[in-house]
Formats: sequence, structure tokens, C-alpha cells
Amino acid sequence: MAHNSREFIDRLTDIFANQNLITKEEAGVMHKAFEDADSDDFVEFLIDEGFIDTTRMLTALGAYYKVPSFDVEGYFFEHNVLHEFPKDFLLRNGIIPLERDENMLIMVSSEPDNDELLPAIGDHVSYDVRFLVGIRRHIGDAVAEFYDRAITEVEEDQDRREEHALEMEERGMELSDEEFVPYKEDEDED
Repeated sequence: MAHNSREFIDRLTDIFANQNLITKEEAGVMHKAFEDADSDDFVEFLIDEGFIDTTRMLTALGAYYKVPSFDVEGYFFEHNVLHEFPKDFLLRNGIIPLERDENMLIMVSSEPDNDELLPAIGDHVSYDVRFLVGIRRHIGDAVAEFYDRAITEVEEDQDRREEHALEMEERGMELSDEEFVPYKEDEDED
């Protein structure tokens, strides 16, 4: 259900009230502020305006969709799982694959009740899918960051290869593909 429908807004604010996060009066203020705002996503509006923080929003979304919630901010996603889906597909659907365990794929979705998701995911992979709920903007940021970082790493590898090839050429030597070691950032050790 769209995050700007009256039914979604009413049910979500009821969940906030049941969790003692807001009063009925505050729910009315939220409704009015959203109607007056230039926003089309109630979830993001509430977070942006400081009505509800991310942690509480995820808890409420989990209660609304009746699935566990997951905060994707700062999570390190598996390269091989993400690369099974095109970037634009993930962004358009507000989803990101979290992990794969044998034949089960766990996806974080901003709208896990969207009936079109399973068939669309099935066009790319043939795993059983289990959904968690996340915040759409955070999912989009994670997808964009992952794909942008992957592109940057490839460019860094190409730049490094070209520099090394020039050095080898200056010495009268050639660089074979087997000799090239891709660039990897140093990982912090805990």
C-alpha cells in the first residue's frame, strides 16, 4: 500500500498511538502537517520533520506489515547477491537483497505487501524469498552507494592498471592480466 494513502496513514498513526509514541492529538497534527507539506511519502515526512526517529519508525513498520524490520544504513551488503539485480530495478521497487542462504533470499523492502514484488524478483532469480521491511530512502541510498562504489572501484583498478602498465613499458616490459592484482581498500581490523 502506498505510503501516502489515507488507510496507511491512519493505521500507522494508530500503531504509534498503541506503542505510546504519540497521542491522538499528535496524530491529528501529523495528518494535518503531512497534508500541508510538499511530500508524497508519510514515512519519510515523519522522519524528516522529527516526529518519529528511524528506530521507532522501523518498529512501527514491522508491526504494520507483520514482518521483521531491518535498518539498512551502514550495513555491508553481499556483492554477489546484489549483482543478481539491476540497480534501477532495486531503486524502482524500493528493495535490496540482504542475504542468501542456500535457496532462501532475504530481501528488505519498503512495501513488503506489494503483490508485484515476488513475480518481479522471480524474473531475476529463482530463490524462495522472505521479506523484511525497511525505509525506502535508506534502501535507495544503500543501493546507490553500493553500485556507485562498485563503479569507483572498477575505475580505480583501471587507473592503477594503466599506471602500472606505463611503468612496465618505461622499463621495456609488458604487463599480463595474470600479473595485475585488483585494488582493495585496507579493511579495519577490530
